[in-house]
This record gives sequence, structure tokens and C-alpha cells, in this order.
Amino acid sequence: MAKKLKHILVTGGAGFLGSHLCERFLGQGHHVTALDNFITGSRANVRHLLGQGRFRLVKHDISKPYSVPGPLDEILHFASPASPPIYLRYPIETMDVGSRGTQNCLELARKKKAVFLFASTSEVYGDPLLSPQRESHWGNVNPVGPRSVYDEAKRFSEALTMAYHRRHGVDTRITRIFNTYGARMDVEDGRVIPNFISQALQDKPLTIYGDGSQTRSYCYVSDLVSGIEKMLVSSVHEPVNLGNPNEMTVTDLAKVILEMTRSKSRIVRRALPVDDPKVRCPDISRAKKELGWAPRVSLEEGLGRTIEYFRLELALRR
Repeated sequence: MAKKLKHILVTGGAGFLGSHLCERFLGQGHHVTALDNFITGSRANVRHLLGQGRFRLVKHDISKPYSVPGPLDEILHFASPASPPIYLRYPIETMDVGSRGTQNCLELARKKKAVFLFASTSEVYGDPLLSPQRESHWGNVNPVGPRSVYDEAKRFSEALTMAYHRRHGVDTRITRIFNTYGARMDVEDGRVIPNFISQALQDKPLTIYGDGSQTRSYCYVSDLVSGIEKMLVSSVHEPVNLGNPNEMTVTDLAKVILEMTRSKSRIVRRALPVDDPKVRCPDISRAKKELGWAPRVSLEEGLGRTIEYFRLELALRR
């Protein structure tokens, strides 16, 4: 039996994760519409896709309603700033895309009878009271702190997604995405891996916020995309963690990147940002059981690919 070809809408389709999803779906023969308002997305991320007749890039802010002519099979809502320096620069826009934007996507999914997948985040756990974080943990979030514009927008979107599922029967999915990295991250993204690699490759000081004992875990982008694909074909409506459970301190990550880049950079320390979580590590038991998914790419392999991408990007900027 021939595989059904779908029409898939990806909001934030010119962003880091969105562009990888568009690329994967196009490679499978599907038709893809990517929406992006280019606050954080870049045309360069999808330039290699523009010549394909099955791909359409539309400049649009999904905080405003959007309609699609004809059938639509799946909507993946990935539009949102995700880097703390950037969502702190655009707090209202971040709240808008995580409220009005999510409802616009859900309304479109309801009308088109499309599957809706919401890209949530590990930040819904805030500074968690347990580690690793299970989906049953309700989180420890400051609702009025600087980071709340991102955290609470995502938490609201999760609640709204479940409301549309329960009230209107929309076929929904929620993925809680933990730290993900890889090619097409902006060299000035502001998150820890882009920061460290950019600084190391330029022999600039590596900036560690706090004492560096806070922990994170890092999932390579191809593993995350595979998890998203498995979510789409599942029947799991409750949130599912997607991330790599191999936890390490920020200081240890800095040392790995310094060694891999053979950098002469030194480490400098700055004050810890407000509400920065002390631990961040996913319990992926649900993903293993319900999706048959687990990450495969090692940190060394993923970092090696990412370092080469950043090396080329920085060379182009000289």
C-alpha cells in the first residue's frame, strides 16, 4: 500500500527545530507549509528547501488567525522564542504566541480535523522539586518572575490543548522538549551550548552563570525530530518528555567543549539569572513505553557535528 502523503503546517518553520522538521517531512514526500514571523527564525535555515514544489514558506505571525485552503493533516506549533535572552527581549510576543497563537492553531486543527502537536518545554517544571522530572510533576514555577513569560505561556498552552481535546475532540499531542542542540542554532542564541561553542571557537572566555554545579541534559536534534515523528503517529494525548537523560553539570560541559575545540579560552563566572533551575533531566520512561523512543546520538558525536557547523558559520561572519 502506498504511503499517504500529507499536508503539514509547521509554525516557527524557519526556526532551529522547525526547519529540521520541515526538512524531515519533505524528505518523506509530504507537502509542508512553514509559517514564521522571523523574530528568531531565519530564511537561511530553509533556503535549501525553497526550490521544492511541495514546500511553502509564509511570513505570518500565528498570534493572528491563519487559514489554509484545502485539506490539512497535521499542525505542529513550534513558534516561540526559546532562548532566555530572546524571550526576555520579547516578553509580550512570547506570551501572545503561547496563548493567542496556540488557540489559533487549535481552532484551525478543529476546523480541518487535523492532528495538533504542541511543542511544550521542560521549563513547565520550573525549578523542579524532584529529579529526574516525570510528567506527573506539576512543577515549581514563579508565575511573575522574568522567566514566567515563557514558562507560563507554555503551561497555559498545555492546558488549552487539553481543553480542546476534551471539549472538541481535537486529536492533540503535547511534547515537553528538554535541551536540544545541533546545526541551525544561532551562534548568538544565548543558550549554553551555542554560547560555549561560539566562545570557545573564538578563544573568548566561556561564561558560566552561577557556580556551574547546576545540571542539564542535552538531546541532539535528529533524535528529537525522531521523537516528534513517533508522537505524531501515537495516540498519546498526555504530555510526553522528549530529551536525553544523561545529566551533567554546566562546568563539565564547558570542559568537554574546551577539549573538543582545543580552545585557549578560560572560564569566567557571572551571577546566576533569576529563577534559573538547579537541575534539569528528563525521565523518559513514558516515551520509551508509549513511543518506543530513546535518544541514540552520544554527546560527543552531536557536539562534534555542532562544532563543525558553528565553525563554518563563524567563518562566514568574518
